[in-house]
Amino acid sequence: MRRVVVTGMGGITALGQDWPTIRARMEKGETAVRSMPEWDRFHGINTRLAAPVLDFEAGGRYPRKKTRTMGPVALMAVYAAERALADSGLLDNPVVRSGRTGIAFGSSFGSPAPVIAFAELMTQGMSKTLNATSYIQMMSHTAAVNIGLFFGVTGRIIPTSSACTSGSQGIGYGYEAIRWGKADVMIAGGADELDVTESAVFDTLYATSTMNDQPHRSPRPYDRDRDGLVIGEGAATLILEEREHALARGARIHAEVVGFACNSDGNHVTQPQAETMEIALRMALEDAGLGAEAIGFVSGHGTATEWGDIAETKATHAVFGGGTPLHSLKSYFGHSLGACGAMEAWLGIEMMREGWFPHTANLDVVDERCAPLDYVMGEARRVETDHLMSNNFAFGGINTSLIFRRT
Repeated sequence: MRRVVVTGMGGITALGQDWPTIRARMEKGETAVRSMPEWDRFHGINTRLAAPVLDFEAGGRYPRKKTRTMGPVALMAVYAAERALADSGLLDNPVVRSGRTGIAFGSSFGSPAPVIAFAELMTQGMSKTLNATSYIQMMSHTAAVNIGLFFGVTGRIIPTSSACTSGSQGIGYGYEAIRWGKADVMIAGGADELDVTESAVFDTLYATSTMNDQPHRSPRPYDRDRDGLVIGEGAATLILEEREHALARGARIHAEVVGFACNSDGNHVTQPQAETMEIALRMALEDAGLGAEAIGFVSGHGTATEWGDIAETKATHAVFGGGTPLHSLKSYFGHSLGACGAMEAWLGIEMMREGWFPHTANLDVVDERCAPLDYVMGEARRVETDHLMSNNFAFGGINTSLIFRRT
């Protein structure tokens, strides 16, 4: 069976666009969460917290002819893909256009702003802003399509639009495409842009944090005093490549993808189930041919929602017991929805290679209803491990688990 390695990584986050910058800020205890006074005009929305990307400007970087079909989510996706392709040494390589390179990439939605044009048409009978690219910018597969258009990719396209598992499914399905011989290279990952409508989705469920005057204290994954999630944004891309193909061209290998699993709760659209989460984790271990003891660190989903945290930690404990260290990167970046699985995979690989894992920010007292795990609290931890598990869970009861091997 073909082996799959990671030969390129790149992304954009609310704490920076490269690992040294992001690491330095996390080491200082910085998070990207801030108050959003610009949301004060939205009545009925309780949260005023978010984790925006403040240092990304695509204007002038790409020609207008190439960006007219892109909203912010697609622009970030293309930029992350460009950085990853450059890191892999494949940016100008003919293999990208050969038909043997594909895309597996997702977002929870496209860009929300063009929806207004269609709403105007429906409510007012006409729209002054509706144009030929409105749908392309808002469609759920806009990131995957625009990456393909920008780089001339002619292989298979797998759009993953599954909310919080969009990015992890992108990596997992890209891994499977190469493993089973359908491609030699896959551009895989996820992206999402920050918009008040995304916060509103969770606000209506009373699942957002309202520590509006204390942004530095929220979110608080797994913590007794958490009060909900904070929405973020960003994009991340992994270049996945068949191992022999990568070795033949002398590529630098960051890690190997050795396991992936995805399943569904089949029970409730917003109430996570620990039992099926556990099955997903065990399936990933089986796919990798590993026992639970081989995993040296778990990158948790950790959204800082009550039932999500409880179910996730119970599932993790059922598989690993209490001895495997775990953290949640959403404590630094907020919940970037379709981007989180890809961002956490990228940064998790960087951490595994370095043997340095930051603590979960704002986790002071673990909720007694969460399972007794080795939560990384208070300070970063040095952990030398050959295997990292990265887990994500989404609305609709979609569960994913990825396993990476250090090379």
